[in-house]
Amino acid sequence: MQLKYNRNQNIGSSIFKILLKIVLILILLIVAIFLIEKINFPSPKQNYKIDITDEIKKLK
Repeated sequence: MQLKYNRNQNIGSSIFKILLKIVLILILLIVAIFLIEKINFPSPKQNYKIDITDEIKKLK
């Protein structure tokens, strides 16, 4: 006597797999955000002050 192969997944197991994948993706995103915050990106050393009043007057 052969055992019958059950191809249908239980609803609970499929929902569990989807939830597990979502949780893992969220954890990876949170870890990636924290790691990116640790990187020291270069910032401009001077504060640029640009006077655009002449250009505004030209547009009017």
